[in-house]
Order: sequence, then C-alpha cells, then structure tokens
Amino acid sequence: MSDGIPRPIVRQVLLALLLLVSLAPSANASQGGVNEEPSLEGTGVETVLHPIAASAGEFFEVSVSLNDESEGNVSMVNWVTQICINSGICYPPEKHSMEWGGDSWGGTIVPGETVTYVNWNIEIQWEDGNSTSIPENGFGWKVWSDCWYDNGTWGGDSIDCQEAGSSSIPGFVTPLAIVSISMAALMVWRE
Repeated sequence: MSDGIPRPIVRQVLLALLLLVSLAPSANASQGGVNEEPSLEGTGVETVLHPIAASAGEFFEVSVSLNDESEGNVSMVNWVTQICINSGICYPPEKHSMEWGGDSWGGTIVPGETVTYVNWNIEIQWEDGNSTSIPENGFGWKVWSDCWYDNGTWGGDSIDCQEAGSSSIPGFVTPLAIVSISMAALMVWRE
C-alpha cells in the first residue's frame, strides 16, 4: 500500500469496527423498559415523586421535596429534561424552573406522541449562589413510556404507538453501518 499502513492492520481495525457496530444494539436492548433513579443520600432532597410511565400527549409531573435542613436555603429548583422518541433519537435537554407549592417544588411537561422515555436531573440553586446537580453528571432518572420502541422491541402497557411507529427506521442504522464498513474493507482489499 502506498500510505504505509499494512493491509492486515487495516483489516483488523475494520473488523473491530464491524464487531462494535453489530454489538451496540444488543448492549442496550437488555435495559429497555426499566426505569432508573439515582440515590438521594446526602443531596438535601428527601423525595422525588413522578409517574411510573410517561404517556404521549399527557401531563408528566414531578414533585421534589427537600429535607428540613435544605428547605430554607434554596432559592430555585430546576428540572432538566430530555425526551427520547421511538425513532431512536433524543431531543436536546430543556431546563424548566420548578414552582414552589408550599411543601414541594413541582414541574410539568407533556411528552409528544412517540415518546420512548423521559430522562431528567434536578438542579438546586442555593441562597449563597452555589448550585447542586443531582446526579452530579448526566441524567439520573429515566422513566419509560407506556408504549415504547427500543432496539427492535416494543414495550409498555399500551399498544397505541405501535401502529404509528411500525414504519420507523430504528433497525435500519445497523445494517447500513455494516454495509458501509464492508464496502470500505473491500476498497482497502482491492488496493
């Protein structure tokens, strides 16, 4: 080869990429439909109440109660949400100011028609100007829809979204990646 990279190394790299692309969907498939939430220990938050499933077009409400020590020192609580949909994409995160209701902070969103799950975290703004994110990095909560599609599998208590999502293309990405890598390998092999 004229670029100085031996063919066996190029083939090994392409084979490794092909293997990674083909295994990626199976790594995520085992977690479909399983809600997640982080530990609240040491955060100043006593409870976070939320629905057990997100429903398309319906209110999704979250309530955050602080412990007695934290309650008087908080100036604002924000709720940062990310909605992922059945076509396999996630919308950019959105920050919502929660409203004080006398005993807890509350917020409401309305997920769209093809919601797969809702991710979120909580940001507490303290009176002294500092802030705390729960969890410290990423999204700590994930609540799946009552009708979701993930890695070739439908789930949830409802089947309403299955007709609407049956023509979606989530499974198209992996075969396209495999074909692309195979074509690249053939081009390298022919040189």
